[in-house]
Amino acid sequence: MQHCILVKWTPDAGDKDALAKEAEAIFAQAVADGVATALTIRRNVINRPNRYDLLIELTMTPDMLPAYDASEPHHRWKETFGARIQQKAIFDYE
Repeated sequence: MQHCILVKWTPDAGDKDALAKEAEAIFAQAVADGVATALTIRRNVINRPNRYDLLIELTMTPDMLPAYDASEPHHRWKETFGARIQQKAIFDYE
């Protein structure tokens, strides 16, 4: 299963590349901890107000999702970036 998180940063969130690198480090820990099996980070290349800034894609089995939700990286992601996110969408697919 692919667990996708689309993120649009707030206008004052800071440097988008630095934010993406920091997010990648947090989600890489989810892979290292075994609550996901792979990670892909994609940055938006078109800077428009109606575009999201970042796509985080975690590979996991459906039964791994509860462990991911309870994991330290997931909680750190929310604590670190919650106030900097203007909009977020989550989409899971097989």
